[in-house]
Amino acid sequence: MSRRDEVLQAALDLLDEVGLDALTTRRLAERLGVRPGALYRHFDSKRALLEAMVQHLLTSAPETQVAGDWAQQVRAVAGAGRAAMLTRRDGARLLVSHLAPSEAARAGWERFVGVLRGAGLDEPGALLAADTVFSYVNGFTIEEQTRDGFPQTAERRAWRDQVFQAGLELIVAGIRTSLS
Repeated sequence: MSRRDEVLQAALDLLDEVGLDALTTRRLAERLGVRPGALYRHFDSKRALLEAMVQHLLTSAPETQVAGDWAQQVRAVAGAGRAAMLTRRDGARLLVSHLAPSEAARAGWERFVGVLRGAGLDEPGALLAADTVFSYVNGFTIEEQTRDGFPQTAERRAWRDQVFQAGLELIVAGIRTSLS
């Protein structure tokens, strides 16, 4: 593991312990036993570190490629996005507030819009549907992490999974209605 990877892992561990609001470069430097300025050898700013944390969050989740109709693919992408955010304390807030539009993120977005276009939505409708799905996933998960803490109890997570799926089904039903 490179020193940069060690710094990134320490930042992720610290995020889990103290949350996004208390994650500071000073605290991270103390954790690593270095001066705060030493972190800039690996990340040129705190924002760069946060963006690397987001990329780690996204790339550590298994890629979602589901065979099936558009509705199954919407459910799979939404569920995978939520699951990735739930792997870290404040993961949803981190992702929503520090996602730099990388090539991979843009490609994923275009694939998802393509699924919705393939279902029969026109371009504006597909963009609206994709944005609605991602806004739901992000908002639900931010609220979930804010209310439930980290990590959730198994019972609470099971209940939240059911509530999430029910809300997602409302969105899928709305998309289906738009296709009629």
